Amino acid sequence: MQSLVIVAHGSHLNPDSATPTHTHADTIRATGAFDEVRTGFWKEQPSLREVLRTTHGDDIYVVPLFISEGYFTERVIPRELRLEGWEPELWNSDGISADTATLVASDIDTEVHYCGPVGTHEAMTDVLVRRAESVTGDPEVGNGFGFAVVGHGTERNENSAKAIEYHTERLRETGRFDEVKALFMDEEPEVDDVADHFDSEDIIVVPLFIADGFHTQEDIPEDMGLTDDYRNGYDVPSEVDGHRIWYGGAVGTEELTADVVLERAADAGADIGDAIARVRKQTSPTTQAVGE
Repeated sequence: MQSLVIVAHGSHLNPDSATPTHTHADTIRATGAFDEVRTGFWKEQPSLREVLRTTHGDDIYVVPLFISEGYFTERVIPRELRLEGWEPELWNSDGISADTATLVASDIDTEVHYCGPVGTHEAMTDVLVRRAESVTGDPEVGNGFGFAVVGHGTERNENSAKAIEYHTERLRETGRFDEVKALFMDEEPEVDDVADHFDSEDIIVVPLFIADGFHTQEDIPEDMGLTDDYRNGYDVPSEVDGHRIWYGGAVGTEELTADVVLERAADAGADIGDAIARVRKQTSPTTQAVGE
């Protein structure tokens, strides 16, 4: 019996925080690739500490719905899942290359395949492209457009910026967009000055966040000048300093993110058949992946 467990942060304050996790779980569940698909959260129910106790598979794949490697993926999740012998070094990662570590969860005395976060998988670049297509309504968008990948930025976790830079470079290498740049909320270059960083008249802005919340719904739109008060809403695109800003919101809400979860599990050895192809077709049959 093959089980998938998607683990995420959740929130006591933002009821929408868990929505992408549940949505992606439902999408994957519908493929039939796993005998069961569970979700577990740090700040919501079902909790990380309890989720494995309700999981019945012989092969259990745990995929963190997080953007970067850091405190939660390297400390909190393994501790709460009680993964015996866990050390971050088992991922043998440079901060963006975590793969899989197989350990016994002491609570259930069963091996668990603990995967790297979705945010550092190469397939997340495809999701960024898909969000650009979604926000513009153009499956061929690229020529004449700049693309800003936005991250939080923090000195406490250098891997946060590494994930942003990684996908920025992958997007740049496709040659699809005229300009691709990484911008941040808490470090330079800042998203507040988005218009100053691009020559392109049209700029797509997509935060590399899993769920929409305070930062993506309030801070970023106001900081970029889309609106003085997020409660009044804003146009997409919005005119800012002679540029049209196409703001996409958190990339993790894009339905194609379910594909990245599947990719992580498949990389760890899960037998998922044609589930990846089915999810890609279901979410947008007209879109091709980066590099195809």
